[in-house]
Amino acid sequence: LDRPVKELVFDTESDLLDRTVYTQAGLFAVEVALFRLMEHWGVTPDYLLGHSIGELAAAHVAGVWSLEDAAALVAARGRLMQALPEGGAMVAIQATEDEILPLLTANVSIAALNGPTSVVISGDEDEVLAIAERFGKSKRLRVSHAFHSPRMEPMLEEFRQVLQAATFHAPRIPVVSNLTGETAGEELITADYWVNHVRQAVRFADGIRHLETQGVTTYLELGPGGVLSAMAQETAGDAAFVPALRKDRAEADAVVSALAELHTSGSAVDWTVYFANTGAQRVDLPTYAFQHEHYWPKRSLQAIDISGVGMSAAEHPLLAGAVVLAGEDVSLFTGRLSLESYPWLADHAVFGTVLLPGTAFVELALHAGERVGCPVLEDLTLETPLVLPERGGVSLQ
Repeated sequence: LDRPVKELVFDTESDLLDRTVYTQAGLFAVEVALFRLMEHWGVTPDYLLGHSIGELAAAHVAGVWSLEDAAALVAARGRLMQALPEGGAMVAIQATEDEILPLLTANVSIAALNGPTSVVISGDEDEVLAIAERFGKSKRLRVSHAFHSPRMEPMLEEFRQVLQAATFHAPRIPVVSNLTGETAGEELITADYWVNHVRQAVRFADGIRHLETQGVTTYLELGPGGVLSAMAQETAGDAAFVPALRKDRAEADAVVSALAELHTSGSAVDWTVYFANTGAQRVDLPTYAFQHEHYWPKRSLQAIDISGVGMSAAEHPLLAGAVVLAGEDVSLFTGRLSLESYPWLADHAVFGTVLLPGTAFVELALHAGERVGCPVLEDLTLETPLVLPERGGVSLQ
């Protein structure tokens, strides 16, 4: 570019960032920077999904291109689009794809499918506006060119030449295609794919549907706002959508809030790395109010040598030992429960009968599962309660 993109992104007085060549480069830079920051904090995706220029950022961080090749492609893409004659129009319409398809002409096509009833059409201005008038709710987009329409065709061959000079690699992270709405295959590492990517519709809603079928429940939007999150909620309303940046928040606050939201949604975050340069220190948990002692159950344990009977320590307060049964792929965990050893169990009484709490079953199952390499408990059905007698104890296996 003739101006450094960093200079333009942080220049609040210049309107150059509104020009296509700089807009696309700025979006790419911000998206990649946010990805690398989140990656540094231990946040790693199972899938990547972009939206138009965002798919180039996704392909780069997935390993399809080096940073140098990706930057060259983004700059060339924006420059070639900017050089096209201005004109045309893009309009977002509240309608389904099936309602729009019969109305398209040789000069107008669908540019994006953003939701079940959210379609963007693009092409020659008069024809685009005529189609939009047939629907009750529509909004013209503020753009310099009619992207993803027939008006892009004059730049396609020159862009193909730029693509042929780049080195392609198989992605290390699955990328969901804008062209098909499904996980991209070998076509992702061909010049033809990215030429068609300029011209064809962005099937964003289909991509979200595909990710739903893959079990994705948390989405992190890497970009200057939460526009994609809002659109995607129309397709996958039950999922958690977390924008890294929000227009109404300071950037640092927004990013840290996003990190916290990911954590509470079950995504892994490396908090050790996050706090490494903040001066934060680990502290002891506070004591119980006014008693100046930690509120944790205490138990006196007797040291018992169980190695002589072929057992190993179960490493859990409620379990004494563990053994792998000979000739079978079975692990047995044993223990003995009594009110004498665990007086706090008496607090869980139902109609005068002390029962082992359901949470204790969950804790035991999780511990045993972790020991045998199955750390996730999906379902636990208790068919019979475990009654603890007033005197004596119960052997547990």
